[in-house]
Amino acid sequence: MTNEVSSKIKTIANDVYKKIITRKKPTLDVPLRSLNNVDYDKKGGYFKLIGKTKTRTLTASTIKTFAQTLRMMELSKQLVESDDIATKREAYYVSKNWNDARFKEQPESDAVMDDIEAMMLINREKLGFIPEEKGGAVSGKLIVIDFDPETKKEIRIDCTKMGSGSYAIPNSVEQLKFETKADFVLAIETAGMHQRLVKHNYWKKANCILISMGGVPTRACRRFIRRLSDEMKLPVYVFTDCDFYGFMNIYRTLKVGSGNAAHINEFFCVPGAQFIGLTPQDIIDYKLPTHPLKEVDVKRGKDAIKNDPFVHQHKEWQKSIKQLIDMKVRAEQQALAVGGLNFVMDKYLPDKLKNHKTWLP
Repeated sequence: MTNEVSSKIKTIANDVYKKIITRKKPTLDVPLRSLNNVDYDKKGGYFKLIGKTKTRTLTASTIKTFAQTLRMMELSKQLVESDDIATKREAYYVSKNWNDARFKEQPESDAVMDDIEAMMLINREKLGFIPEEKGGAVSGKLIVIDFDPETKKEIRIDCTKMGSGSYAIPNSVEQLKFETKADFVLAIETAGMHQRLVKHNYWKKANCILISMGGVPTRACRRFIRRLSDEMKLPVYVFTDCDFYGFMNIYRTLKVGSGNAAHINEFFCVPGAQFIGLTPQDIIDYKLPTHPLKEVDVKRGKDAIKNDPFVHQHKEWQKSIKQLIDMKVRAEQQALAVGGLNFVMDKYLPDKLKNHKTWLP
């Protein structure tokens, strides 16, 4: 991968150089990163770019961004060739040495980094850039095999022996190997619900792997789950709140990716994932306490029906979104506690796992 990254960067840099010495305007072509530039690939199971690009031409008005892009690529080349890494925040501060090309704020740095990732079609972790956020928490029937960075010897991490805690997914998961006899992966929206299931060893009862996504799953978390799905041939079931944030921002991002990251969805999404709850019908069937939908919630649901390519392909999701809009309410995972603190383990999850007709695609 080091050679691939260095080679691509050199190719782009050489093209810019050749155009400059021949008095032509250098350009950089970057794919547009939005839902307007993706289509749902039914065969692959993820959002795929449809080819729209923005061309960044070196002019008086773009010279700073152009220079920042090339300097960021230079930093990437240094990182991969020295087997080092930089967090997104560190990369921003490194730019303070770039004189007029330095970034004023980190969002500018992040945007350029994302453009380079899209332009090169290589995920930024392989470019040497890692996120600040944690990757997720794992408990249950899984052995993670990592390597000591100094000795390169294997380190075996048994996720059934983490006490009251969990294994923290690292920022980069490509070096990991796995061993498991679990029947499935249960990806959970909230850390609180994950902790309840861990507290009572639900993973032992259900013979599964529990993963806390902590809201919208990080790239590392998505890649970790994707590798378990592909390499261990494990089904992935997703358990979120019953609201449009849980449906579209969390579940849909995990399953098919997003418009903003369409250039790397192929590697980070989990096409085989299935949604086991909470659903609008669960609110009715289990008589769950609810909160009213706000106008912004209703708008998010209507936007999904109108604009989301994933929703367009699944009538079940269209029906559920419309049902929740008509009900004018939303429900949280913790609402299941109305039936008792452990109702989620004793009744809800066993019911859902038995009845596939209650799942959403």
